[in-house]
Amino acid sequence: MIGTIIARKSVSRAFQALSNHDLEGFMSAWRDDGVLTYPGEIWASGTFKGKPAVSEWCRKFFEQYPKIFFDVQQIAAKEIFALNGTNVFLVHWNVYLTNKTGREGQNSGVSVISLNAGKVIQVKDFVFDLGENYRLNWGA
Repeated sequence: MIGTIIARKSVSRAFQALSNHDLEGFMSAWRDDGVLTYPGEIWASGTFKGKPAVSEWCRKFFEQYPKIFFDVQQIAAKEIFALNGTNVFLVHWNVYLTNKTGREGQNSGVSVISLNAGKVIQVKDFVFDLGENYRLNWGA
């Protein structure tokens, strides 16, 4: 249970790092072979394998959105008694953004975060609104 509490705090810090454009802080929790999968049919969509590819995705995300605020609603753990830092977390979040053209937007989603030995091995994002507003915010 203590391991899960610590991991939940780490997950919260990761979303705070995204809100603060703290690339180094965000990437410090990733394994070198970590994978990010982002939904939709825009330039930011797809599967990004390896820490350099995920880092580059984040850099472009920060560039696209000078103002970002993630409001984490809930964090759920698959194994509440996991002790070795290997677990899966579901994070329900709302995000409030202003893109580089000044367009404001918001969305909600869920991130499925898999940890291995305390480091992120995989993140799959599920975004609730992939419609026109989503595409316009991404500049698509």
